[in-house]
Order: sequence, then structure tokens, then C-alpha cells
Amino acid sequence: MILAILRFLTFFSALLLLINPKFTKNEYHTEKTSLIVLTDNSSSVAPYREDIETILEKLDESQEINERFNLERYSFGASLKTFDSLSFSEGSTDISKALSELKEIYAGTNSAVVLLSDGNQTVGQDYSFYGKDLNFPIQAIAVGDTTRYQDLAISQVNTNQYAFLKNKFPVEIYVSYVGRSEVKTNVRLLLNSKTIFNQRISLSKTGDTKILTALVEATSVGLKSMSVSIDALPNERNRVNNSREFAIEVIDEKTNVAIISSIAHPDIGALKKAIESNEQRSVSIKKPESDTKELENVDLFILYQPDVPFQNVYDYVQQRKSNVFTITGTETNWNFLNKAQKKFTKNSYDQFEEIFPVLDQGFGLFNASEFSLLDFPPLRGNLGEIILNVQGESLLNQRIKGVELNEPLLAFFDNDSQREAVLFGENSWKWRIQSYRNDQNFNNYDDLIGKIILFLDVNKAKERLTLGYESVYSGSNEARISATYFDKAFVFDDNATLTAKIKSSDSKVSKEVPMLLKGQYYEADLSNLDPGDYEFTVNVKSENLSKSGNFSILDFDIEKQFLSTDAKKMTSLADNTAGMLFYPAQTNELVSALTEDNRFVPTQKSKQNVVSLIDFRILLALLAATLAAEWFIRKYNGLI
Repeated sequence: MILAILRFLTFFSALLLLINPKFTKNEYHTEKTSLIVLTDNSSSVAPYREDIETILEKLDESQEINERFNLERYSFGASLKTFDSLSFSEGSTDISKALSELKEIYAGTNSAVVLLSDGNQTVGQDYSFYGKDLNFPIQAIAVGDTTRYQDLAISQVNTNQYAFLKNKFPVEIYVSYVGRSEVKTNVRLLLNSKTIFNQRISLSKTGDTKILTALVEATSVGLKSMSVSIDALPNERNRVNNSREFAIEVIDEKTNVAIISSIAHPDIGALKKAIESNEQRSVSIKKPESDTKELENVDLFILYQPDVPFQNVYDYVQQRKSNVFTITGTETNWNFLNKAQKKFTKNSYDQFEEIFPVLDQGFGLFNASEFSLLDFPPLRGNLGEIILNVQGESLLNQRIKGVELNEPLLAFFDNDSQREAVLFGENSWKWRIQSYRNDQNFNNYDDLIGKIILFLDVNKAKERLTLGYESVYSGSNEARISATYFDKAFVFDDNATLTAKIKSSDSKVSKEVPMLLKGQYYEADLSNLDPGDYEFTVNVKSENLSKSGNFSILDFDIEKQFLSTDAKKMTSLADNTAGMLFYPAQTNELVSALTEDNRFVPTQKSKQNVVSLIDFRILLALLAATLAAEWFIRKYNGLI
């Protein structure tokens, strides 16, 4: 009987597992519409704090709203934030970005948005047209003064961040006007408080925008404080936007090139003319016996036909890892040159040959496709085999007596610490003359020399600590310093401790700011600094490694550029999303519109749960127990 019962339980459990009986249970719940209250937290709405807080309080206490909606609150300035408290201190307003982020969060849900703002957006795309892409209606509440006052404003100033010394840089000024009558005013551009541009303009209701362009000459190196101002109207209320300050850094980017030669040759004059055709380059001609102190400011060396007196120059170049352009010819001492450098050697036979250039179409270090060799005369050089001891690329190859040789005429070498070029022939001045004969200008030759100089002027030396910052910040909200730090193996170190020591140039007060890891770089937030000039030093803790710089923060608050609420754009946004525009005094009307709109009725949803009648774990345990018990009893009684 025991064995029969055990066998019955075994088969019963197995069959029950196979059948797996289930039953279905439906659960019903009511899902309310999400009412998203999106509040502008920028400084431009600070004067209307009381109105905003009253509206939020009424929405929170409204019984009709709480019965019909799930109330969720967010604030925004430059980006969307969960609602905690309102400080009204955000330095910029981006309504379109806040709406875009809400769209991602509430995609596929039944939601409505109540937007509290003055409608004045300072960054981002135009939100009034953005509403067409949203899948929820927006009920906009326009806070602030909607009266349109007569107003002149410098709406935008466009200029480059940097300018080169002795060059002219443009300043583009946008002047806007709000008003009905025609007005005339003066626009002034000041450099270090001195007027350098003045123009009288007229504006009207139909011609409410003017764009002016001033060309300013950069006469000295350094950070130049500039401002644009416009004469205010007699009864103008907002005069903060009648001026705008900015700064531009004038830099001397001249590449100092030294041509070192023991002999006088027409090539030297041709090279000097070609290099200095670009005003950002200057050339000095020196003897190889010159004191090395005279070479400290040299960025690039052109060594013309080196001989024994060049030994000190080569030692100095190797020590500095400077880039070099070597030109050889009939006066070159090849025994000395083969020993002085290791990149190439030549077995000279002291026999002179005329060498015609042949363009190598496979050259890829820089674009030389526009360079033409039409009717170019030959160069003159020593006959002999050229051996490149390191990997290089040839732009020009040699042809002697009609035979193209597999040897370079103009070759380039590129490694991590030093770049070098070598021309195996003299009399390239004839190429410049031929360029003029062909095109009535020297551009063909000068552009080639310019590209060679540009290639050699690039410094590819790796640095373990690199900084990223702007010389000028338009307001403290944008002020950031970033740094990238590598260990000795040049692998990014994300465990380092970096600090930035900031010192005010005016008050001499200093503070230390920790730099936080942001992915693949470190960053110091300087948004709490006052406008002014600052110096800083970034230090790597536990290493004797630091870098310094300076920057300026301008006294500019874009939120103060607006006086009136932009109800027109907010109306457009509401209309494009099938919503409505309200004012603070119409909060009750807003509540009625929300509670009476059939789009926002609560939805009853059901959830179907399929529940198994058996517990698999218990049933499997019972199955194992019966099989084990039957086997044990049979074994014990000798039935197996």
C-alpha cells in the first residue's frame, strides 16, 4: 500500500506539472492625466515672484485639479530641473530645450503642460514654432508686464574671439527697435574707452533692425576691452540693453624663421620674399657663427648649404627639437652633413648635375595638387646616391638627363617630436621667376614655400597637462576651465586630483577650486565669480606639474535685456499645441479650462494577471521525495 501510494503521488505530481492549471484575474485602476507645471526660474522673472508663487499655490490647493490630475512640477533655466524651490537666479532661459526634455520623459502618456514664464528666451531655438512637434497641449501663463514700451537695444554683437596683430577685424553690430514712430540715434564703438566708430542711424516700425559693420585695426598685443553703445530715447525705460561689452584678444602669431647660411645666394632672397608674403611670418638671415642667444625666439630654421661652421647650430637644434628645412647645393659639405644629422645621407661624387623636378602623385602630408611645374628650370646639385635613413615622403623626385631616378628632390620627415624637410638642390629662385612668367604673379612658388613652412611650423610634442578655457566669458554663468591630464605613459588618468587656483587681477584675492572629473576631462565651475580679470594656475596634486592662464568675465546679464513679456510668442506656442494663453489674474479660468476639457478625463485601465494554481517548487520537491522514498523502501526490502 505504501509503495502504491508513493507511485500514485509520483504520477499525480508529474501529470499536474504537465497540465499546469491556471486562472485569470483582472485588476482595474483609474489613471489620471499628468499635469506638468513648468516654471521659469530665470532672473528675468524675479520681479514677478509673488505672482508665480500665488499661481502655484492655487494649483496645489485646487480640489478640482487634484481630483483629475497627477500634479508634477519642474523648473527651468538653461535646462530642465525637478522642482525643489525657486531661486529666480538662472542666467539664461531655454524654453524649447525644457519642452524637448519633457517630450522625452512623457512620451506616450496623456499629459498637459502649464507653462509659467515671461516668454523671453535667451538661448536655444525659437520655441514659438517648436510647439508643432509636441504631443501634449500647453496652457501658457504670461507673467510680467505685457505693455510694449518704446525701446532701443544692441541685440547682438558678432566678432572673432582672436585677432592677429596689424590685421583688421570686423565687428558686426545688430541694433533693434520697438516702437511706432521713427527715431534717430548714434551707435558708437569704443576701444579702451576711446571712440573708434560712430554712425548715426534711423529706425522705424517697419525698419526696426539695422546691421552695422566696423573694421578695427589690431595695433597692439593683448586683451582689448570693447563696448558698443547707442543713445537712449528720452523716455526709454530699459537702458540696460543700450550697451554691450565684449573683449577680443590680439595675438602675435608670427612665425619667426631664421635662414642660416655661410654664403650669399639668390635663393635666400627668394625664400625670404616667399615666406614674408604671408604677414604672419618674419624672416631673419643669420650666419652659423651667430650666438645661440639670438636664436631663442626662432620657431623654424632653414639651414642653407650647411658646412663645418654649422656644428653649433645643429647642436642647438637637436637640443630644442626644433623643426628644420635643409637646402643643399654645390657648396654643401656632405662629409660634415652626413655626420651632423641622421635622417639622410648622400654619397657625393663632387660632380655637379642639373636636376629636373618630377611631382610625386602619391604625396599625402599636405595638399600640393595646385602646385605646377610647368617649364620649371632644373636645380643644381651634387651627383650621388641619396639614402633616407628614416621613413619619409617625397613631394618631388629627380630626373637627370631625361632619366627619372627613384630618388627624392624634396623630401619630408615627420615623427612625434620633430619635423624636417630637405631640398637636394640650389637655384630654386629660378622657380619663383618662372612662376611669374607663367602666371604674372609669384603665387605658385610662394604658396608651395608657404605650405612647407606651415607643415614645419606645427608642433606635435605631447603634453601631459592641457587646458581648455576662453579668454573672455560673456557673464559668469559661462565661465569654465577644463583640463586633461595624462600619466607618464600618456594614458588618461581619472584618479588624479587637480585644483585651480584663481586670483583676481584687481583685488588680488585668490581662491582654490577643485576640478571635478567629467568623463574624459576635469572641469572647474567658475560661475560664482564676479565680473573682472583673473589669473589662474591648474596644479596636479602629488606631481610637480602645473599650467597657468588668464581670462576675463564681462559684466553682462542677458536676462536684463528684456523689459516686456513676450506674450505674442507664448500665444503662438499655445495655439500650435491646441492650448490657450492666460494671465496671472485668470488662474481660475485656467483651472476651469483644464477640468472641463474632455482630453484630460481620467482613464480606467485593466491589468490581467495569470496566476498558476500550483507552486512548481513544492511540486518538484514532492516528486523528488516520493521517488526517493520508493527507491529506499524497495532497496531496504530487497525488491530491486
